[in-house]
Amino acid sequence: MANNRKNLELKLNELFVRNTPGLPRVFKKTLRAWMPIIALIAGAISIATAYSMWHWGHDTDKYIQGVCNAYSVSGCGNPVAVRLSIWLWMAIAFAAVQGILYLLAYPGLRDRKKDGWDYLYYGLLLNVVFAIISLFTYYNKISHFLGGLIVSAIGFYFIFQVRSQYTAGHRRPVVAAKTPQAKSSYTTERRSEVGLTNRFEQTGKKQ
Repeated sequence: MANNRKNLELKLNELFVRNTPGLPRVFKKTLRAWMPIIALIAGAISIATAYSMWHWGHDTDKYIQGVCNAYSVSGCGNPVAVRLSIWLWMAIAFAAVQGILYLLAYPGLRDRKKDGWDYLYYGLLLNVVFAIISLFTYYNKISHFLGGLIVSAIGFYFIFQVRSQYTAGHRRPVVAAKTPQAKSSYTTERRSEVGLTNRFEQTGKKQ
């Protein structure tokens, strides 16, 4: 299973990196800096989408239901039962999990760790599944399907363009703090260099 996930990631990397035009280095740097914020926004949108779908499933049309009950119209059924299908529940679950993955990606993306990139990657994979499931619901199924595929394709392109900056062995450069010992050593070396320079100058004048 792990090998299959790894192979899929490598194939997508080849598709969105080797077979597509690359982004300029400056744009990659900017994208990397903004990716944690983008992950937070995407997570909030996904969770809001899940709640919106749940609310839509429970929001019956009172007028239609009233007519059905008042006139005993056969075949009216229950709008709630129709809307809250197994497919809608699956779509709600996938959207919620997707949002959680995006939120979990924030710390890793901020610290430029591979696990942060992985959370974002898995969230986009779930978005593809969510788009397919949306076809079997009554909740804007065409727009969710097409929109989900387009967003996933664009998202994959951008995250794979900066994937190499999150792989193992690539870490945020750490600037070593100047300890008192380091400062003292630096000062001593600097004084020695200045002393040698002054001696050479004095020797040159005497000659």
